[in-house]
Amino acid sequence: MNYGPLIFLAAFFAFAASWFGFVLTPQMQVGHLQQTNTVPAQAPYPLARPGLARDGLEVYRANGCAYCHSQQVRQTGVACNVVLSDVGTNQAAVVKALLDVKAAPNEAAARQMLVQLPHPILVGQTKPAADAAAKDLTSAGAKAQVWVIPEGPEIARGWGKRRTVAEDFAFDYPVLLGSQRVGPDLANVGLRMPDVSWHLRHLYAPRGEVPGSIMPPYKFLFEKRRMRNTPSAEALSLPGGMAPEPGYEIVPTRDARALVEYVLSLRASEPLFVAPLTVVEPAAAPSTNEPAGQGGTATNAPATNSPAGK
Repeated sequence: MNYGPLIFLAAFFAFAASWFGFVLTPQMQVGHLQQTNTVPAQAPYPLARPGLARDGLEVYRANGCAYCHSQQVRQTGVACNVVLSDVGTNQAAVVKALLDVKAAPNEAAARQMLVQLPHPILVGQTKPAADAAAKDLTSAGAKAQVWVIPEGPEIARGWGKRRTVAEDFAFDYPVLLGSQRVGPDLANVGLRMPDVSWHLRHLYAPRGEVPGSIMPPYKFLFEKRRMRNTPSAEALSLPGGMAPEPGYEIVPTRDARALVEYVLSLRASEPLFVAPLTVVEPAAAPSTNEPAGQGGTATNAPATNSPAGK
């Protein structure tokens, strides 16, 4: 019996299934990704990168930066903190609620929690437990919020505030996720290191900014030129051992400035429905009608439909 046609059909269906699974399905899921909105502000996210940063993506790609740097912060879980922001008028009821939710071991400790607000009274809770505790405190007349806190080693390092999601790259082509971390992850470097001058100096002489760095210098992205009457405003401020000879200066080319603008545009910290977190806004100065110690607000991620409790 000739099994050739059966073998051909089996191989064909195996390749077809692989193509559907690894090519067509991802293209259908993320290939036409659109803008989403932040939560709860409903601001459009992400915004397209400005022109120079968009050009910098091509410089980043051309110089193989993605071989050593990733742009994908991983998250191992989510914890919830219950934050007490106002006691209200019935302190006795709030003290009882604090004891009921096991936020304090005794009444004295519970009363101590009522000063210097706002502050967390329960940390590292599951979403249902945090919601239940906040509900009990609110029923007692206090103001309590559930703060969603992403967790993981990479978040603890400060690489990002939440996990990286597909929506972060809606306007990027190609998407440069990277596959190795010879250097640190850059997903949120625009927020944690916003100094343009630092990035230019680091690009020109990495070890001058990070001792022991194994990053190669990209001096070809800079121009050494004779100084005119006064130094150029764009010239790098380099220490003595790296500075050019007297009468000369080091100036970044357009490619260097574009690359730095692209790196600074890498900001992925907005709270999204698929990546919830609480963003704490800076505390405002107390007004005459606001008790001291109760300023500041928080932007909460989705409370009922978010995956925080999973």
